[in-house]
Amino acid sequence: MKKLNQVLLMAALSGVLWACSKPDENPGDQYFNSGNYAEAVSEYSETLKFNPNDVRMLYNRGRAYEEQNQFENAKNDFEKALEIEPNNIQVLLSLANLHHKEKNFTNALLYSSRAEEVPGAPAMASFIKARALHQMGKSEEALTSYADAIKRDKDFGQAYYNRGLLKVAIGNIGSSCEDFQLARSLEYPGAQEAMDKYCK
Repeated sequence: MKKLNQVLLMAALSGVLWACSKPDENPGDQYFNSGNYAEAVSEYSETLKFNPNDVRMLYNRGRAYEEQNQFENAKNDFEKALEIEPNNIQVLLSLANLHHKEKNFTNALLYSSRAEEVPGAPAMASFIKARALHQMGKSEEALTSYADAIKRDKDFGQAYYNRGLLKVAIGNIGSSCEDFQLARSLEYPGAQEAMDKYCK
């Protein structure tokens, strides 16, 4: 189940490489989209030789490194991009997610909280923050952050589902079933199984 959550989270974070991408696509993007991450890194690196402060290229190369599990290289690129654009939500969320993957929940919380404070932040910022708090054992704060994510996006099936799991863990089964039902109505994978297990 953790693997499923991770896959769905990454799909949400990187549905496209760069949401505000320029019309002129870099050849690295084609390599990335076809799963050839090493070639993507090579292409992005070529571009960065001539413009080392190109945030889009740094971010995209970081994502290509991340896909190859080269987390330190990915972090270096994301952090450099963040130095140039401190309020770049996409970079902040990628750093938060990367630290979460490495079980560094304190840093995941730090970056997701920063992302959440940027005007117009997506629900994903509150969601990653909630997941970090959840892992740190801060259940009440995690519940609040899951609720914040849902306020930002009423159709966020994964937020309902994860909040339901947290409610199960703290013994609030009745309320968890409401969350699982909402997740199921949004066709979130695993919601029906959770209902079958906890809501008999």
